[in-house]
Amino acid sequence: MKPRYVGVTAIAGAAAAYILLARSRLLRSGATDQEFDQSLPGDDLIGHADLTATRAITIRASAEQVWPWIAQLGQGRGGFYSYDFLENLIGADIHSANRIVPELQNIGVGDKVLLGPEFGYEVAILEPGRCLVLRGGFPLENIAPPYDSTWAFVLRAEPDETTRLLVRERYAYKRPWAPLIVEPTEALSFVMSQKMLRGIRDRAERDVQD
Repeated sequence: MKPRYVGVTAIAGAAAAYILLARSRLLRSGATDQEFDQSLPGDDLIGHADLTATRAITIRASAEQVWPWIAQLGQGRGGFYSYDFLENLIGADIHSANRIVPELQNIGVGDKVLLGPEFGYEVAILEPGRCLVLRGGFPLENIAPPYDSTWAFVLRAEPDETTRLLVRERYAYKRPWAPLIVEPTEALSFVMSQKMLRGIRDRAERDVQD
């Protein structure tokens, strides 16, 4: 094999390895292997997932102290504790709360949690203090969502008075071209989710210290 082709092959192989390694990191940031592999509430809503992302963080507060921040998630509610300015670039009109708002704590199965003024996911499973599972998909103008998805927020109490917050996204593709939308979206979701997890952690831990 000519040196030029050896070089091209090596570069292509390195690029492929990088993509695979980066993708794995994006899809399981902060989560242990056990957390990534274990079943979580809402998994049974999508029997076969084409893509699963599980991200996690440890919070030095009890699950009961973390839950109110989860309960008030949503546009027009407590926001998503992430990069509001990025979300608002696409007209989401998100304003993340820095306090627990009592009137936003009432949420039930079947309610809509808005991601923007005209779009939201439905509450599919709700266990106060333990989990909130949303279900839906982004419509594309007049086209139905090309996938079904769930977005789960799960709280696990730890023995040392801390809480593990796990956030899981699961996608089942309905159209052959769905990956062309979901895969790039997951790179952005990684960035936004990291900020959201830290935002929830910092708010809950601040309240404990106060």
